[in-house]
Amino acid sequence: MPLASPQLTTALALAAEAMQLSDPNPRVGCIIMTPDGALLGQGHTQQTGGQHAEVMALRDAAAKGHSVVGAAAYVTLEPCSHHGRTGPCCDALIAAGIKKVIATNTDPNPLVAGQGFARLRAADVEVEVLAPDHPLAIEARELNIGFFSRMVRKMPWVRMKVAASLDGKTALPNGVSQWITSTEARTDGHAWRARASAVLTGIGTVLQDKPRLDVRLVETPRQPHLVVVDSKLETPLDSPIFVAGRKLFIYAAQEDAEKACALESQGATVLYQPGHNVDGSPTGKVDLAAMLRDLGTREINELHVEAGHKLNGSLVREGLIDEFLVYLAPKLMGQGADMAQFGPLSELSQALPLTFLSTAMVGPDLRILARVTGRDNF
Repeated sequence: MPLASPQLTTALALAAEAMQLSDPNPRVGCIIMTPDGALLGQGHTQQTGGQHAEVMALRDAAAKGHSVVGAAAYVTLEPCSHHGRTGPCCDALIAAGIKKVIATNTDPNPLVAGQGFARLRAADVEVEVLAPDHPLAIEARELNIGFFSRMVRKMPWVRMKVAASLDGKTALPNGVSQWITSTEARTDGHAWRARASAVLTGIGTVLQDKPRLDVRLVETPRQPHLVVVDSKLETPLDSPIFVAGRKLFIYAAQEDAEKACALESQGATVLYQPGHNVDGSPTGKVDLAAMLRDLGTREINELHVEAGHKLNGSLVREGLIDEFLVYLAPKLMGQGADMAQFGPLSELSQALPLTFLSTAMVGPDLRILARVTGRDNF
């Protein structure tokens, strides 16, 4: 097992700096060091079309006047070996004279998937890769859980965000929900929005709450895309969701060419994914699983769900949620809307099993990150 924890820890910290920047590319960090441990250069993945972490680290070393011949590169993902928006990073490392590469994970992208390591070894570059169960390998994978999901499962990692009272209510019976949780929780929620590729909501939320669902409470170099499940194309043309500078995907089940044209004139992309019953008859609703697969083809890594109890319930019932981001306020509301409307279940064994990943106080509220047990086994 490579003994490179301090260096890879530093590289992981750099990768985290690409959290809100690199999408849809993975968040990767790289440092280049001499054999005796002197830092020569460092960098992380840039915005789409920009350079990857390895090239940024090579450029940093060059800008400082350092030669990297014979040096070692510590990187949080296998250097790419294909021509995408940029050239292959493994070729850049070879050309620069790097003699050793230590990486946390193999790239799950089928276009890479070990080929980067193979090309490095063919050029007499020593390659070491952490075992999959190494804590730093796990940390690097978690940082890119959406990228791994899209590459392996062909669909995004779906995270449902919920703000609720301690008794699990997300709105009063009259629909009032602003604000159950604190300003601190809402700001933290915007940071989770900012790391996502796209935010998903339903037409009920669009009509009732009139949200923007963009990132406003934290700084971000890019806005996540917005996805709306709108079976009958009821989205108002003057809805606040039409925010300039981001993509808006509206998924429908029933075709309405005139309304679709009007929505697309506002900047939306209207897509039809009608669901069907077992007998082939239309459900009148969007096929949510097909929608997720389509979003995978559109390079959506992490999908951040902020919807009402009906759409939440449908996603849970169909087994499409990977983890839950829940903010619980220290208050009881009694009657009201639940987090997700599904069931009823007849046995406790039918309950959705979750694993708590973390808990933290955010202002006066409790934040819980819970993952569907076994969901990350891919």
